[in-house]
Amino acid sequence: GDLRSVLITSVLNLERLEVDLFRCAWTPGQRDRAASSSHLFGGQIVGQALVAAAHAVSRDEQVHSLHCYFVRTGDPTVPVLYEVERTRTGKSFSVRSVKAIQHGKPIFTCQASFQLSQGSPVQHQFTMPTVPPPEELLTQDELIQKFLQNPNVAEGYRKRLTKIQAQDVPIDIKPVNPPDIFSSEPQEPKQLFWVRARGYIGETDMKVHCCVAAYISDYAFLGTALLPHRQYRIKFMVSLDHSMWFHAPFRADHWMLYECESPWAGGCRGLVQGRLWRRDGVLAVTCAQEGVIRVEQTPKQSKL
Repeated sequence: GDLRSVLITSVLNLERLEVDLFRCAWTPGQRDRAASSSHLFGGQIVGQALVAAAHAVSRDEQVHSLHCYFVRTGDPTVPVLYEVERTRTGKSFSVRSVKAIQHGKPIFTCQASFQLSQGSPVQHQFTMPTVPPPEELLTQDELIQKFLQNPNVAEGYRKRLTKIQAQDVPIDIKPVNPPDIFSSEPQEPKQLFWVRARGYIGETDMKVHCCVAAYISDYAFLGTALLPHRQYRIKFMVSLDHSMWFHAPFRADHWMLYECESPWAGGCRGLVQGRLWRRDGVLAVTCAQEGVIRVEQTPKQSKL
C-alpha cells in the first residue's frame, strides 16, 4: 500500500527522444525545498544524468563511479536535455559521458563508469560510526516544529523556519546530532544523519537505487563545510563538482546513515566527503564534492 516514491515517478523520470537523447520536463514546484527560485538542485541533475547513462548500458552492468562538473546555473523553468555518448564499451567496464543542456548550452557534464559483477578476495572497509537508530530520533520537520515552539525566536528567523516547514522534499532526514540553530558558535565540520527516499521503490535494478542515492547525496552535503563558520551569513553557495563511488547493493528507500565531513575550506571553496552506510554496517557509497562558498564578512545577528 506504500506510495511510489516521487523520485521515481517524477523527479528522475526521463522521456526518451532519440536513442541516446533524453528530456526531463519535470521542473521543481513551489513546494520543493531542494530547489530555489533561481537554480536547479544539483542532486536532481546528477540523478537524472545517471538515469540517462544507465539507459545506454546493459541491465547486467552496474554503475561503480561517476564524476560530474556543474558548468552553468540550471534554469528551473525549462526542461533539461541529456545527451549520452557511448565513450567505451569493454569486457568488464563501460564508460558513458553525459551532457545536460539548456538554452543550447551545456550546464553540466558527467562521466559514469559501469562494471559487470566480479568477485575478488581483496576486500576491506572502514567501520560504521556507532549512532542511535533512526527510530529514536526526530525528523528534520519535527525539529523545526520544536524550534518554532520557542517564544523567543526572532520573527525573521521564525518566518524562514515556517517557510522551510511548508515546503516538500522527497527525502526523509533524521539528524543524529542536530546543531543548535540559535547559536553561532563554531562546530566541528562533521555531521551525521539518517536518510532515505520518501515513498516506496522496492526490489528493482540496482541502477535505480543508485540514481536515487545520487539525488540524496547532494542534499545538505556542502553545508557541512559551513559548520565552523556559523557566525557568517551565506551570500552564495553552489556545487562545482560531485563524485560518487558505489561499493555494495543497497535500498535507497531504506534508512541509511550519511556521514559527512569537510577536511578543508579556503579561497571561497569548500571540500566535503561523505559515506552512505547501510544499517547492517556495510559501506554502500562514498561521495566527494567541492563547492563555491561566499559569505558576508560581518557576523550575523542572533536568532533570539
